[in-house]
Amino acid sequence: MKRKLPNTQKLLHFFQRKSLSILLPIGILAVFLFLLTINNVYTQTYNIERFNIAKETIYSPITIENQQETERRTRQAIQSVEDRYDISQDITSERTAYITEIFDAVDKLENGKRGDQKKQAPLSHQEKLERLKQILSPEITEQLNDSVFANLLLFPKNERSEGEKIFLSSLKQVLEKGVRSETIQSSVSEVKDRVKYSKLDDQLKQVFYKLADFAVVENSFFDANKTSEARKEAANNVDPAMIRAGEIIVRKGQTITNEVYEELKLVGLLNKERNVYPLIGLAILIVLIAGIIAHEMIRLSNKNELDKSKVAAILLISMIVVSLMKAVSIFATSANQLFYIVPVAMGALLMKLLIGERIAIIFSSLNAIMGTVIFNGEIPGSLNIEAGIYFFFSQIAAVLFLRNVKDRLAIMKAGAGMSIVNILTVLLFIFLSFEKYAMKDVILQLGFGFASAFIASVLTIGLLPFFETVLGILSDIKLLQLSSPNQPLLKKILTEAPGTYHHSVMVANLSESACDAIGANGLLARVGAYYHDLGKTVRPLYFIENQMGIKNPHDYISPAQSAEIIIRHPYDGAEMLKQKKMPKEIIDIAMQHHGTSLLKYFYYKEKEKIRM
Repeated sequence: MKRKLPNTQKLLHFFQRKSLSILLPIGILAVFLFLLTINNVYTQTYNIERFNIAKETIYSPITIENQQETERRTRQAIQSVEDRYDISQDITSERTAYITEIFDAVDKLENGKRGDQKKQAPLSHQEKLERLKQILSPEITEQLNDSVFANLLLFPKNERSEGEKIFLSSLKQVLEKGVRSETIQSSVSEVKDRVKYSKLDDQLKQVFYKLADFAVVENSFFDANKTSEARKEAANNVDPAMIRAGEIIVRKGQTITNEVYEELKLVGLLNKERNVYPLIGLAILIVLIAGIIAHEMIRLSNKNELDKSKVAAILLISMIVVSLMKAVSIFATSANQLFYIVPVAMGALLMKLLIGERIAIIFSSLNAIMGTVIFNGEIPGSLNIEAGIYFFFSQIAAVLFLRNVKDRLAIMKAGAGMSIVNILTVLLFIFLSFEKYAMKDVILQLGFGFASAFIASVLTIGLLPFFETVLGILSDIKLLQLSSPNQPLLKKILTEAPGTYHHSVMVANLSESACDAIGANGLLARVGAYYHDLGKTVRPLYFIENQMGIKNPHDYISPAQSAEIIIRHPYDGAEMLKQKKMPKEIIDIAMQHHGTSLLKYFYYKEKEKIRM
């Protein structure tokens, strides 16, 4: 236990030290994000009774399957499947063969004679009938009476042939469609109708009517296996009855029917307890985001690269970016895709300029995640991944294209690169989509992407002076401005103490090289070196680099006075810089560049004077 106590104390000390400077601002940001996005996940519940009138249009907050409706559709699909029958081709061939057999036999006996001699007398009608009954199949003679055969023998062959063609054609057509037990009469009638409306003799038609009664039989039989397979296929083809997130369940003024009530119950709009879970999910997301931000800020703090101004900048930039997304989301729909116009890259540009590239990339990712929630159409449980991807690429492009920052024009150059990436991302979504876009919609969305990059660049240029002046954050752009020879204070050094100016330039070169070698801010060191000896302009001739062709003024004053002048110049310079409202870092360099060491030359000179 004693070994753990120091670690516990160290942990408590850490939280005490970080609570106000880091953890408290992160907590404020987390609460802000939670309150701003709570309506994106919170589902309103309703106290509704059946058969009441809906007071407002109610949308589904989630996507869910209505299993009862799916089962009803499945039953309906199964019931709509007709029984499957198997048509027997054997029966079809058999019945048509019987008819052909009858007419072939009649044709053969039409000119029949007694015996084999050509001179023998022809067969009588009765003899033909008897022989016909002998050569025909028993199935035919048993089911047809003699009058059918007798009448056929009376008609000429050409009339019989014509009738045979009409009858066989009708018979085959009916049998091939299939004749079930319950459709025999209708099938017989169909064949008779074809014969009835032909040009055959009425007496011959009567013969064919009787042949129809004989030839048309059941040839289609119920197939249990095929019927079962058809019902299974119909059931499998039924799409689940889905209630989609954002779908209207009931419109204002409509009656809350049993079906509507069950749907409201199914999606959780009547259950207040279900509202807690989305809030817990949002809280977890915010905690994860806050944890990443805390890790990065603590890392910067441990490297002495974080102060209160930068913490405030991180807090403000994050709030501005998220607020912009929220403001645009109020007017965004799935049709207008307004998230394309959000200048979210502004945050990445400011973060890189004011804090650093690493934290700019981290916040770009986090802002993209928040965008998926904010632009979810206030549909709990859904995320707009398309918006998240667009925001991510737009911000990463801002970080990557912001290079070689020498002036504010670099921001506009980065904006041009961002616009290209934004347009490519919009085209990506258009080409991946199955939807057909009108040309005017494509141009509008591409315009949104371009406008987003332009607005982000303009806002960055406009907000940067605020962070530099009000929060006192020194950006590279500000340093480059201060390094210009046209700066009034640098002109003052050049004109009033030219030797000091040359000395400052040499110190600036050495300082920048040294800082670059160890990974420090070389640009800050260079600009600080330009101004570090500004205090020498108060008494420029008392410093050796400015004593050109004149005697040394220190020879005419006491060592104490000389020491006072030398020691005073850092403070004089700091005071002048404060009056011009220069950045704190530059003021500190000017004030501290001599340190607290002893001014030995004048110290020993004063000491000798006292001895004398």
